Amino acid sequence: QVQLVESGGGLVQPGGSLTLSCAASGSIFSINVMDWYRQAPGKQRELVARITSGGSTNYTDSVKGRFFISRDNAKNTVFLQMNSLKPGDTAAYYCHAVVAPFVNRIEYSYWGQGTQVTVSS
Repeated sequence: QVQLVESGGGLVQPGGSLTLSCAASGSIFSINVMDWYRQAPGKQRELVARITSGGSTNYTDSVKGRFFISRDNAKNTVFLQMNSLKPGDTAAYYCHAVVAPFVNRIEYSYWGQGTQVTVSS
């Protein structure tokens, strides 16, 4: 069984920084793309950042220059470093990954449980 477990959310003041982590566990053959999505109350879920297995990255325009996505392939973990946080960044953040379990080596889409980030003074 493959699971994604997120951590690192919390309350932070505007201008502050926070780093989210998402670790994939289980019998894993490979991990393709890893992403961070977020969803604020009353809004649709949006893609925040994406990183491929080769390290190529993409960001939504609103976080460019402030957020940084990275991954540690040896630990099957993806990170989202968030700097200069704004109240508009307040949302539930969800980790997503395309993972091939060792049992059949066929890729599936997996989601983390979500972690709340609140930016407020």
